[in-house]
Amino acid sequence: MESQITGAEVIERILDLFERHGSQPYDGGRRESVSALEHALQSAQLAEWAGADLPLVAAALLHDIGDFDEGGAIGDDRSDNQHQLRALPWLAAAFGPEVLEPIRLHVAAKRYLVATEPAYQATLSPASLLSLDLQGGAMADDECQRFENESFSPQAVMLRRWDDAAKEPGKPTPSLAYFAALLQELQERARPAARRTVVGAFDA
Repeated sequence: MESQITGAEVIERILDLFERHGSQPYDGGRRESVSALEHALQSAQLAEWAGADLPLVAAALLHDIGDFDEGGAIGDDRSDNQHQLRALPWLAAAFGPEVLEPIRLHVAAKRYLVATEPAYQATLSPASLLSLDLQGGAMADDECQRFENESFSPQAVMLRRWDDAAKEPGKPTPSLAYFAALLQELQERARPAARRTVVGAFDA
């Protein structure tokens, strides 16, 4: 059962998933030209460059890991696989809400930015535009208000912007081992009380 996984096993599982599935094209190779691992490393690097705290760097690294959890199947063009939720139950064995909540909300953050920043949608890649439609499109006013009331909505918006920018072919980044050491440090700090499944307003 997921609830029985230890923090150390979470790190091992993360590394195993990246080793087995990180070379697959990001977003299934439909419209992006970086691998899933390159996208994760670039996202984490951008978070570091922005001076983000360690939990938010971890969230940037891990925000799409649900795409290749449970067999490594990235979503297709017909449905939303809700990748922002799929890894949260087992990630919660090692990390607290400072990591989990920005991951959970990063899809909602895209919908929020489309609704609140007129120029934002034009910056999205074709793959992000396709997934936007599958995820519900721009938020309505009441959804925007609920998003703004989320404790980690500012961090989710920052993560979303790094996510959008982390698609540069051939960009040099630190290695996965470098970020794994940061995950280990963060996991060792995590309090047992933070080990929980995250459920909130934007889980559907």
